Amino acid sequence: MFRRRKEREDALDELDEAVEAEDELAEDAEESDDSGDSASNRYNLPPAPRPDGPWDVSEVREPGDGRVDLGGLFVPGVEGMELRVEVAGESIVAATVVLRDSAVQLQAFAAPKSEGIWGEVREEIASGITQQGGVVDEVEGPLGWELRAQVPVQLPDGTNGVQLVRFVGCDGPRWFLRGVISGQGAVQPAAAGVLESVFRDTVVLRGDSPMAPRDPIVLKLPNDAQMVPDGAAAEQQEPSKFGDGIDPMRRGPEITELH
Repeated sequence: MFRRRKEREDALDELDEAVEAEDELAEDAEESDDSGDSASNRYNLPPAPRPDGPWDVSEVREPGDGRVDLGGLFVPGVEGMELRVEVAGESIVAATVVLRDSAVQLQAFAAPKSEGIWGEVREEIASGITQQGGVVDEVEGPLGWELRAQVPVQLPDGTNGVQLVRFVGCDGPRWFLRGVISGQGAVQPAAAGVLESVFRDTVVLRGDSPMAPRDPIVLKLPNDAQMVPDGAAAEQQEPSKFGDGIDPMRRGPEITELH
């Protein structure tokens, strides 16, 4: 009798240990799922809804109404603004709206059909800036998740300084629109309002041609553009895929002010 009771107790102990082990495995799996969910918040997710823009050309009846037609982008016109374009080789790949002492640079890229890339791009930009010695904060702002960065720059007198910049972005159908807000718009909410509206109301025309993800959507000059020559054209460089080293306030080819 004693032996049977002992065997039964041993069997119950083994069962309890097995149950505890299963509970631990379940907890580990749950924690693993949680960490996986955290990672998936950035990668392989479909583009988020865009109830306030930016817009795909298919979502706007008259994309050229009140906007400057740059081919791949229709940029809202704002009274008194200057519109500058960024050139890589012989292609125009970015447009910068300058309004008083603030600016927003707009650049569109091809993207996967069913995945948003802004989360991944934020990490890449942040990593590049920190490697240069800069400081980056990721915050949820008026345009969604964005990066607010202090980017190391060389000042005109040769000394080192920092430039305050906001990187904003939006995933659309097969495209990604990135904005870089600089000047007073990067530090003063009141100065940023118009530039944020410009970003929201921009229309993207990706086209139907096959493009590799992250290839820039090439722009063109408006048919009636009057170019203002740049007094000292900077040596053109091939930008990185997302051009986080581009200074949006750097003078480039310009289109005359819009009224």
